[in-house]
Amino acid sequence: MGNKKNVWSKIWPPATLMIVLLAGWQIAAYLELFEQWLLPSPFSIVEEAIQVWPRLLDHTKATVQLTLIGFVGGSAVGFVLAALLHLIPGARTAVYPLLVLTQNVPVIAIAPILTMLLGWGLLPKALLVIMVCFFPITVAMLNGLTNTDAQLRNYLQMIGIRRFRLFWHLELPHAIVHLFSGLKIAASYSVLSAVVAEWLGTNKGLGAFMLISSKGFLPDRVFAAVFIIVALSLSLFGLVTLAERLVIRWRPEKEVK
Repeated sequence: MGNKKNVWSKIWPPATLMIVLLAGWQIAAYLELFEQWLLPSPFSIVEEAIQVWPRLLDHTKATVQLTLIGFVGGSAVGFVLAALLHLIPGARTAVYPLLVLTQNVPVIAIAPILTMLLGWGLLPKALLVIMVCFFPITVAMLNGLTNTDAQLRNYLQMIGIRRFRLFWHLELPHAIVHLFSGLKIAASYSVLSAVVAEWLGTNKGLGAFMLISSKGFLPDRVFAAVFIIVALSLSLFGLVTLAERLVIRWRPEKEVK
């Protein structure tokens, strides 16, 4: 019972604020404070979404597929890369600056290069999402692997625990908390990066749907796609948070955010 109250206390403030904002938006549209062709009302957006729902659903499925492939692939790459950089002597010093460099290259510049090299299929778009997602996971997990209990580490080394066993039994369990922090950030980025990838070269997905709708001066459809993108981002973030609560049961509830 207490857990339900705690969850509800976290949900109702942002939910109430969202309802108030949508109500204010609808009232402003009803009073014609702005042009409908420029900023349609929430009701008109919902009506348009219902009318084109079969088509919108197909585009949503394509975006979900790309997002999941990129998120899972980025998570795997981030996990393995963090482990290798931590276990291989000198690897972190040599490779880490290059990882930071990859995040300073704009996505919009990388996408055309991947398209030229790999074509117009799913692979270059998935690689683009993976490139966005792996970095926060790698950084977060590296911090967790590095910041373990120094005294316990020294004790285990003194009694002869080898490097891999030390990693498996001490460092990795400690890094799981940090890993989920990186996964939450990657979950937030994955949907957006998938949409950007779809903008740059495909006829499927919510990104393509938004681009076509904006060129056709159909703001209702653009906003409908935006609402779905927000819902997908929140859903994926919520799934990662739920997985964190299921996996990290040893932490006090107030520490699991």
